[in-house]
Amino acid sequence: MRRPRALVLPDLPESALARLGEVADVAEAPPRPSVGFTDEQLADLVIETGANVLITDGDQVRTSVLGLHIDIVASLGAPTGVDLRLAAERGVTVLHAPDRDPEAVAELTLALLFAVSRNIVTADREVRRGRAHRGRVPPAQRHRGRRLTGRTFGIVGLGRVGRAMRWRCQGLGMRVVTCDPFVPEATHTLPALLAEADVVSLHVPLTPDTRGLFGYSEFGAMRQGAIYLNTSRGALHDLTALVDALRQGQVGGAGLDHFEGEWLDPAHPLTRLPNVVLTPRLAEATGESLEELAEALVEDIARLLRGEPPAYAYAPVRPVAGSAS
Repeated sequence: MRRPRALVLPDLPESALARLGEVADVAEAPPRPSVGFTDEQLADLVIETGANVLITDGDQVRTSVLGLHIDIVASLGAPTGVDLRLAAERGVTVLHAPDRDPEAVAELTLALLFAVSRNIVTADREVRRGRAHRGRVPPAQRHRGRRLTGRTFGIVGLGRVGRAMRWRCQGLGMRVVTCDPFVPEATHTLPALLAEADVVSLHVPLTPDTRGLFGYSEFGAMRQGAIYLNTSRGALHDLTALVDALRQGQVGGAGLDHFEGEWLDPAHPLTRLPNVVLTPRLAEATGESLEELAEALVEDIARLLRGEPPAYAYAPVRPVAGSAS
């Protein structure tokens, strides 16, 4: 039987690549363009390498690839680019890494909170440019922030990340309120949370029901000057509505770690707002997170190739030509 061949799009830790090499021939992709591979480029790579296993970060898989000789799509992130219905129709098993690293996501969320509430980024830029003490207004007044102790932190989505945020914020001396219709212990409805929270932090998955969860009405219902944080998915909010709320002072600041299409136009109005801190999907960008998730994903590939059920699969699960040791 033909030994499986895996095309690897993201950078994997050496430990995961070594394990993958035990069960399949590994074909590493060329450096990915900043805007990602086009449909044609990715299809060409699959054909050229003869891969029947595709490892991706989740946003790169297109319908055209599912029509080739791919048996397994293994995604390090949520497989948002995968047509799961079509994959099921064509017998392509879609694997995904276990749930997000809640500790790493919570830590970055806190980093964004501190950066926004204490004006750290703008102050840093002034120091680097030698402008911190220029003008009549001293930096301690110009960059005066807000103390978090005693404030109310609102968590929308009380899953693993939401829970990791809850104890951290309580440790900072903040009052925590939570909203999650699927978790009985959540304390508030969304309207009640928005009315009370000085900080609103989103930790919900992107689904058809949550897409566009925050728009004009939700930002308008927040407390005047409250901080908005989103380290989940950019599609959870209406970006135009957020910009308007920031400009009007309804929202006092924002920290965002994701944008639709993994891209924000440098000319976008959001980039010109001083009370906003933007990061390019760094929530799980730690060595520990990547190593753990990649190793778990590769182990699932090995299980499937051995004819065993994987731990994290969307659909369907079927035998794959090849053998694993």
